[in-house]
Amino acid sequence: MGVDRCVVSPSGRFTVLYGERGTDALLFDGDRLVRELHRSSYHAGDFDYPVALGALPDGREILVHCPDRYEVLEIEDAESGERLTRGVRAPEDVFHSQLAVSPGGTHLLSAGWVWAPYGIAAVFSLREALADAVVLDGPGLLRMAPGIDAEVVSACWLDDDRLAVATGEEGFDDEEQPDLGPWELGVWSLAEGRWLRRSRVGFCLGMLIGRGDTVVSLHGHPRLVDVMTGAVVAEWPAVEVPRWEGSYGGGHIPTPVAALHPDGTRLAVAQPGGIALITLPAEGGA
Repeated sequence: MGVDRCVVSPSGRFTVLYGERGTDALLFDGDRLVRELHRSSYHAGDFDYPVALGALPDGREILVHCPDRYEVLEIEDAESGERLTRGVRAPEDVFHSQLAVSPGGTHLLSAGWVWAPYGIAAVFSLREALADAVVLDGPGLLRMAPGIDAEVVSACWLDDDRLAVATGEEGFDDEEQPDLGPWELGVWSLAEGRWLRRSRVGFCLGMLIGRGDTVVSLHGHPRLVDVMTGAVVAEWPAVEVPRWEGSYGGGHIPTPVAALHPDGTRLAVAQPGGIALITLPAEGGA
């Protein structure tokens, strides 16, 4: 199997190594191989592998992936492999991708796609999903219609209540509706069930990494963007990254490889000849 990506659990104990457009993955506990993982081969070469590691509020670390069918999310105990999702399933035709567990372990984010193809995002309550897995087959808590009138490129958690959603050029752009339109950055609150802010950025944000009230945008080069205004706080044109525009596409553009330091002060970005280290402006400063 070809390996070009990895995800790490919150504690650092578990790691999944996988090929972004492959069907196989490996779960490690430290340096010990725990088990092999697989996903359906159906259109696997056309969209990024759906997998995430996270921790529930009680501290138990979980693995979220689609081991049996591309449209069926499953949650497993990372250590034992016990499947925690139970019940009769009724999946919709959704290709899940860009999976992410919220920092507090309360919710799951999926930023995948549906046919035509068209990028979408969904958020699910993990508490409800563990009680009845059919919750993961529904629309979730993030309203798409009305709510988002443009194609979702990417999304990320800002904290356990807020998530940032980036849209692309495709959309309806109806200024009369309280919806997220083309080339916008939105901040959604789960507690309030509404957009706290919608900002027109006018360019593709690409991959997002959340950092409090800012996000790192990775498309062409890194930018630091204020989520409440859409303003670019800082950018680094000399550090090139792929012009990734979503989790699907036949002409595969690899997802940028970058990592934010836990204290939010530094960003490491993979480069052809090494790693670029960027010192980020302090929160609230330029």
